[in-house]
Amino acid sequence: MTRVTPGGLRQLGPINYAISRIGAKVIRADDMHLFSTLGRSRRVFLGWLGYSGMLMPFGALRRSESETVIVRVAYLRDSDYELGHHRRIGAQAGLTDTQFERIFDGTGWDDKSAALLAAVTELVETKAVTDDTWARLSEFYTDRKLVEIVLLATNYDGLATTIDVLGITPER
Repeated sequence: MTRVTPGGLRQLGPINYAISRIGAKVIRADDMHLFSTLGRSRRVFLGWLGYSGMLMPFGALRRSESETVIVRVAYLRDSDYELGHHRRIGAQAGLTDTQFERIFDGTGWDDKSAALLAAVTELVETKAVTDDTWARLSEFYTDRKLVEIVLLATNYDGLATTIDVLGITPER
């Protein structure tokens, strides 16, 4: 059930409206429901968009790693909206169908990717990471990347909550 409907120019203002229109063109849809709904928050939307953009695509992680984190969060949260968008974006970043299946079931990865998926799973399921998982993850990532992994996973976990509560529906 949609609780907050996507807005138009009047509800979003000219800047957020322009951003939502660009987003719609990028995804080849009439509207990008996420942007035209969150855009109703005006300046908060712009701040969130900047923050999210600094994590992905402009973060320290490789795009395939960022998409692995996001797709795992979307899968664990059962977020059709996030999963639909990030399966497409992840494929553009080089993730294969086999890798998507492995992200979903969490098996078949090398030690580095397995540590990443374990940390993301713990973050989403328990809102914490065990010392053992953190130690495994720390073997492969710098402090900067460790911070970004946590920020990226929790950002998309929070976004999944926002999408669910507001009732934002997939475009297609």
